[in-house]
Amino acid sequence: MFAIKANLLYDGIGKKENVYIVVDGNKIKDVTSEKPDAEVLYEGVVTPAFIDGHSHIGMMRHGEPSTEEETNEVADIFLPTLDPLDSIYFDDKYFQDSVEFGVLYSCVTPGSGNLIGGKAVIIRNFAKLRDEAVVRDYGYKMALGFNPRSTWAEWKGKRYKTRMGVYALLRDELTKIRRKVRKLELEKREKVRELRRKLEKGEITKEEYEEILKELDEKTELELELHEKALLEVLEGKKVLKTHVHKEDDAVFLISFVREFNVKATADHLGDVHRVETFRKLKDAGIPIVYGPIDSFAYKTELKHDTYKNVKVLMESGAKFTLMTDHPVVLARNLFLQLRYFLMFGMSKERAISIITKEAAEILRIDDILGTVEPGKLASIVVWDDDPFHLWSKPIAVIAEGNVVFKR
Repeated sequence: MFAIKANLLYDGIGKKENVYIVVDGNKIKDVTSEKPDAEVLYEGVVTPAFIDGHSHIGMMRHGEPSTEEETNEVADIFLPTLDPLDSIYFDDKYFQDSVEFGVLYSCVTPGSGNLIGGKAVIIRNFAKLRDEAVVRDYGYKMALGFNPRSTWAEWKGKRYKTRMGVYALLRDELTKIRRKVRKLELEKREKVRELRRKLEKGEITKEEYEEILKELDEKTELELELHEKALLEVLEGKKVLKTHVHKEDDAVFLISFVREFNVKATADHLGDVHRVETFRKLKDAGIPIVYGPIDSFAYKTELKHDTYKNVKVLMESGAKFTLMTDHPVVLARNLFLQLRYFLMFGMSKERAISIITKEAAEILRIDDILGTVEPGKLASIVVWDDDPFHLWSKPIAVIAEGNVVFKR
């Protein structure tokens, strides 16, 4: 057990002064104004660990040629079973960079060249290897707009040149899965009714009844292809569609799609959204936003309305949002620096910190363990030598789940 003295604590909710954070094992035991009976390892300004809401870190790596990057698989447009963890090398130097600037967690996804590109997984940036990395399996990467249609001529598989083609494929695929599952459920229900009749008549024993039920469950499971099982998780609300989208019309399509299929989704990027009404539509539809990256080059027509000034409109909308780096588009270590625009338009420091801590954890469904500095949460915290919003400030210690992973 040890303690950290916070002269100033941005805890992800608000701020406190002159408190001690007591760490026991991998969790925060207490946050108290009374000096605890424990060694005080560090003193300074304290924040929760930062969480990158959307990243390709470890898939496109430090110092490697572009021919070796593994962000997109080109085999088909519909690949929900791909796992980005299989394409990450944890000796990528950008992982250490991110840790040194307090970014301890990332939601990694495949790229956006496919309609469904694979899984979205939350990982520890401080992991040594993949067996220590996974925090939670979050959902699936989906892409709308230009990116999935830009690959129609060069990549493999069934692909479409237009958005109407891509969106028709998306609807068709989910409709087929929903109908197939419904058909299997009806068939199973009829067989179960027949089994109950046999059980009541004494034609089969209770043990035989339970054994046949088990076989029916296994048969239903075998009837579904792997990609169908993956998207069934989406249709059942167990997993989230992490959706690449920039243009306002594509954001409105996402809203209608979410309502049509009753699925959970986030709207990632939204760089071209420049009207408060569009952000409010997403808010009203219950679709959280993973915004950014703010400091990137607007390299395509889809981003013609992109500007740092759009963050003011986002703030005014009242939508729930966190930030991303889209690493390596913006380096993971620079996640915190994007908060300066929100301060520029009047946001408080404590609220800004919450965007990449508490809000990120809530949107990524890990707020039961991360996002704030409070008892019961994992002890993932950053100790700064001064207020982190000062340009000269730097972390003097980074604690990841109770272990010091960096000290200056």
